[in-house]
Amino acid sequence: MSQKHVDPDTLLLKMPSLRAVRAFVAAAKYESFTRAAEALCVSQAAISRQIRELEEYLNAPLFVRVGRTVELTCAGSVFFDASQISFVNIAQAAERIRNAPCDKRVLTISCSPAFSALWLSNHIQEFRIKHPDIELNLITTQNFHAREPGVEPDIVISKFVNVGEGYKVHPLCHDIIYPVCSPEYLRRNPDIESLKGLQNSELLDLSPYGRSGVAEHVDWSVWLAFQNVNLDERDSTSAPIFHANDYNLIINMVLSGQGVALGWNQLVGHMVENGRLVRPVREKLTLHNSLHYLASRENNDNEDACCRVRDWVMSKFSWWSVQGPNA
Repeated sequence: MSQKHVDPDTLLLKMPSLRAVRAFVAAAKYESFTRAAEALCVSQAAISRQIRELEEYLNAPLFVRVGRTVELTCAGSVFFDASQISFVNIAQAAERIRNAPCDKRVLTISCSPAFSALWLSNHIQEFRIKHPDIELNLITTQNFHAREPGVEPDIVISKFVNVGEGYKVHPLCHDIIYPVCSPEYLRRNPDIESLKGLQNSELLDLSPYGRSGVAEHVDWSVWLAFQNVNLDERDSTSAPIFHANDYNLIINMVLSGQGVALGWNQLVGHMVENGRLVRPVREKLTLHNSLHYLASRENNDNEDACCRVRDWVMSKFSWWSVQGPNA
């Protein structure tokens, strides 16, 4: 059998000796070759030799002697910042692997930042209490078709029916979109209980920029058009519209009484139910042609954990996920 040829790895070939880097990090941390040698259980001569080899490799001095101690040069400071973080990351990863409990299953969930902050954070404690044997790892993204190497989520919650091979897809809900504001803002601005008043209010608008995972985009212009209201016909004295592509920011601004935003029911419905937000008008927009989905890997080592997360998420999408609160 012929062996497959592997080209030299340029990055690895350019890497300095990790033994020398470890000696350097210890010497920089303790500001002493002697203390570094004691910490690593080697001789001071070994530390000096490894640092000298590293300086020759880098073609730059890394230390200057100051009495009995050593101090980093400018080049040494740059190299220490990078190498110390790398060593800490390696040590922590090794420790997690060594101490990983055998009776726990780590399950990775991928969803949007908004779903994570506004829905998952509101419900996840219940799941963790009921399923203490499942360790959850959350990854948020706006681009569900571009994953980092080695990242294969067990559960994906998104607006895409196809997130890759090996997933079983379950529909969750349609988008139901309606205006929301804080109770205090409504008290200060009772005119927003009409579409005309809403049109001229302090509108907080979700923009599409940088949100590559959005299947369709609904902003104030689109939502009002469905209600036969032209946003361009706002009064000239109306406050400027605020635009942001961060939905978490917009909802936080709404909660602090800074204006009116469009609320996606699956994200803000619980806040309407508990009174933190109110709906100034009854009109809503339901996107019947699109759905949110839960995709799960149900044929791998985490099949039981995937099924439990799947069943729990789907059980939380109650009747108002279909109709909306105060429908």
